[in-house]
Amino acid sequence: MGKLSLSGLAVWLVCSAAYAQEGPADFTTHVPLTVSGSGPWYRLELPLAVQLSARQADLSDVRVFNAAGEPQAYALSRQSAQRSESRNVADVKWFALYAADTREALPDVVMKSTAEGTLLEVRPSTSGKQVLRGWVLDASAIKAPLQQLSLDWSRERDGFQRFSIEASDDLQHWASWGDGQVARLSFAEERVEQHDVSLPGQSARYLRLVWQGQEAPQLTSAKLTSATSSRLPAPLMWSQPLAGTPLKAGEYSWQLPTGLNVERLRIDLKQPNTLAPVSLSGRREAGQAWQPLSNGLLYRLTQNGQDVVQDELQLPGQTVAELKLQVDERGGGLGVEAPALRFAVRATQLVFLTRGEPPFTLAVGNASVKAANLPLSTLIPDASAERLKTLGTAALAGEVMVKPPAVAASPAVGTDWKKLGLWAVLLLGVAALGAMAYSLLRKPMARP
Repeated sequence: MGKLSLSGLAVWLVCSAAYAQEGPADFTTHVPLTVSGSGPWYRLELPLAVQLSARQADLSDVRVFNAAGEPQAYALSRQSAQRSESRNVADVKWFALYAADTREALPDVVMKSTAEGTLLEVRPSTSGKQVLRGWVLDASAIKAPLQQLSLDWSRERDGFQRFSIEASDDLQHWASWGDGQVARLSFAEERVEQHDVSLPGQSARYLRLVWQGQEAPQLTSAKLTSATSSRLPAPLMWSQPLAGTPLKAGEYSWQLPTGLNVERLRIDLKQPNTLAPVSLSGRREAGQAWQPLSNGLLYRLTQNGQDVVQDELQLPGQTVAELKLQVDERGGGLGVEAPALRFAVRATQLVFLTRGEPPFTLAVGNASVKAANLPLSTLIPDASAERLKTLGTAALAGEVMVKPPAVAASPAVGTDWKKLGLWAVLLLGVAALGAMAYSLLRKPMARP
């Protein structure tokens, strides 16, 4: 029992000290939150002002507290580029392909189509007995890549149906798309049917299906599934214009409010017919060497009475607090005054699990605390994009006051009574542990 009590006391002391070190008062900025919808999880889109209030570029100093000042479990999710796909199923026309027998590699046919590519008919080139060898499918009305072929055929032809698949845009030149197989099987009053064949995801106006070594069945239905995908860029949050400082001819610098993972910049090009080859450098702290970040060509040109503008630079997303732009003045430069600059950072979502009583408060601004966020899959065991959309939402109930970095980084004046108190608790705990150990050692050992 003595050993168990000592271990428990030690764990209690360490945990008490760890939790006592972090509370709402340890952060420079506090904003009340309002929650709506179904809990206990809520999601909050962090405004840019919150990121500017942070003292750590990865937002490790963001916290959510309840009314009692207790921290809430949370996760951070930086929103990334998303892909969307739309699928469409279309019925298509089919035209029979005939040959003299089933051993010919390809049927000899004459095809007729319109100038737009729509197939009108397929005629055998020779007379005499003809065997149905396959089908031509007209996909000329489908502009998206073809993903799947679905066939149905007459009930008289059960079993496996194997065929080659070829694609063409002009009915003259054919490219192999591999082989396909469909089936309709019956066994012991059970029926198994397979109607679908995967396609390589390419576009084609026509498909040719040729049965090898057997006569083709009569088709009753032919469908083609096409899909188009689009890539949505990662959502960004843009800052207000930031004034810069001219360093020398063709060179300007800007000081960011804090270290940020900047994704993109936008330079204000006021004068028409501006052409400026530029290179951009950045650094995290004054005195450090400048690191190259990006280069490009900025311009604002007038063509046919309209402005054609390219005023953005893509950045690698690394942390910077100061930026320097160097302009090749052979293009005319950007003027004596430094142009205004806007920067963009990746949109970030905070998801937290409510515990305790509201109101809840968002706190940020501490350069020394360690990250406390959980993986999203840990915070929400069944997390998914669809699941996140059903969560309740949180919103800021007040303005975020952005404080200069010097205010957050300056040490507190006077004696840190809180830190001294923590040390006193730890020392008293160690003394108690020593006293308990000494008393146990002095007890006479029980004789058998």
